[in-house]
Amino acid sequence: MPDNTNHKSALHVMKGISQPSQINEEAAKKPHSHKPRSLTTQEYLDGIYSGNRTILSKAITLIESNLTSHQEQGQEIIAACLQNPKSKIQNLNSRIRIGITGVPGVGKSTFIEALGKHLTAKGHQLAVLAIDPSSSRSKGSILGDKTRMEALAVDPNAFIRPSPASGSLGGVARKTRETIILCEAAGFDVIFVETVGVGQSETTVHSMVDFFLLLMLAGAGDELQGIKRGIIEMADAIVINKADGDNINKAKTARIEYANALHLFPPPESGWVPKTDTCSSLTMEGIDRVWEMIMEYQRITESTGYFHRRRMEQNRQVFRETIETGLQHHFFTQKEISHTIARVEDEIMNGQANPYQAATELLERYFQGQ
Repeated sequence: MPDNTNHKSALHVMKGISQPSQINEEAAKKPHSHKPRSLTTQEYLDGIYSGNRTILSKAITLIESNLTSHQEQGQEIIAACLQNPKSKIQNLNSRIRIGITGVPGVGKSTFIEALGKHLTAKGHQLAVLAIDPSSSRSKGSILGDKTRMEALAVDPNAFIRPSPASGSLGGVARKTRETIILCEAAGFDVIFVETVGVGQSETTVHSMVDFFLLLMLAGAGDELQGIKRGIIEMADAIVINKADGDNINKAKTARIEYANALHLFPPPESGWVPKTDTCSSLTMEGIDRVWEMIMEYQRITESTGYFHRRRMEQNRQVFRETIETGLQHHFFTQKEISHTIARVEDEIMNGQANPYQAATELLERYFQGQ
């Protein structure tokens, strides 16, 4: 190509621009921020009693922590909340704890949001404790309930607390009972406890609520297939969800089948006859009837004294479980025991030790050291 210095080529190199520094110069000039100051027990209590959602959330996080210092402060807060006049047992009959369960896909989150909006519109203060399933390997959980309950999440009269189950019994968060106490001390008069819906969690949730609601679907073949007898026996009401559109007649048929099944069980100690109904969380049809049913249950059981007796029985169960948990923690954290367990477990895995005899010997060694 001939050299033509006067020819202006269309191909030429654009002058580049300098890239900004990856270091924020302004931020670098600022002094390093210190770790947020820990709140005192009284500051936690003042925030809880005044209904401060941020401090309530921090208090729940505190009691869920496994750190010894956090557990000690958490127990101080729980004890003070129980002694607070607003939280005394005899004054809690105006409040109700409701367990809600159902198989995955039944629409628990949509139902909770529909019933929750119905309650907050009536002036109730609602706390939703949504227990998310945790991975047994990574211990992680989705914690997506706030995204599934968009309207309720921004309701000023509602508080949603998703908690990872963290591998605890039946997928129920280890500190759910303590969380209920904190929420009631903060002024919430209706507590929803949503279970994972995997079986054993229902038994645990049933032991900490006043009313147990089982959500079911229609049109899934034999309506009673796969439903454990124990879960139906625990239910104070069975509600067929998604009773809308072409599914209305199927839902009505399913309601009759469940009603017939409930008559096969002996009457519960409460004197309440479990009821069945249908509802649609999308159209709100039947949502008001569900709440009326719960209120009727509360009126009847309060008049017979069962409501109060059940709360006292639950307190006794908490007492026993707390002792068992404390003993187990103390046993496994003893240096001599913790150092021995790994060796004994290896011997058991290699067939060199009898698991029953090994456990007995470790327990004897533990009690001799006390």
